[in-house]
Amino acid sequence: MSRLRTLIVEDDFAVAHVTRGFVERHPHFEVVGVAPTGGDALRAVSELRPEVMLLDVYLPDVSGIDVLRRLRAAGAHVEVIAVTAARDLETVRRARAHGVHHYVVKPFPMQTLHERLDDVRRVLARDAEVGDTGELDQVTVDALMRRDAVALASNRKGVSRVTLQRVAETMESHARPLSATELAEALGMSRVSARRYLERLVESGLAASSPTYGGVGRPELRYQLRG
Repeated sequence: MSRLRTLIVEDDFAVAHVTRGFVERHPHFEVVGVAPTGGDALRAVSELRPEVMLLDVYLPDVSGIDVLRRLRAAGAHVEVIAVTAARDLETVRRARAHGVHHYVVKPFPMQTLHERLDDVRRVLARDAEVGDTGELDQVTVDALMRRDAVALASNRKGVSRVTLQRVAETMESHARPLSATELAEALGMSRVSARRYLERLVESGLAASSPTYGGVGRPELRYQLRG
């Protein structure tokens, strides 16, 4: 996949400069423009055709959420990462309702932004693999929906989005339920960490756990993705 064309929508010049530097340090992304207002963002999406947009919510003319609404109404399918100081539940919900699955709260380190960029690149790569083949079968639909759900499930302190995705992919590749011990061995992590990520998937409704009764002692929990 070629470098992904990225638009930064940010009214603070200093923040835009730093964010641009972060993006340009990622080998798979290039910045094609910076828009300081919502109106500029709408024009830039139409003219520059970016594949990815880093969008602030607090803009001087209209809100980033309104920019999103107008873009979706116009049929724009640009992948959006919200990069903003807005952290109230209502804003997060409205962003999610307009197709935002990646949300970075200011201030943030470069590593956090790069993790979200990696997520977006993975999403676009998988969409490209599926291609415009018309109707999808249930397995493909489930895989695409699960991918987005895992991204949302990782929004918790101490849970890495990249690691959670690896856990989900490992579980998906096995035909049988896995224990925390088996997952830990497969991914080279501790059993405690494996159990934490498995429980996060269960809490999010993406996986189910069931006890397996064997020899003497407590039953062992095994986990399997839903769908």
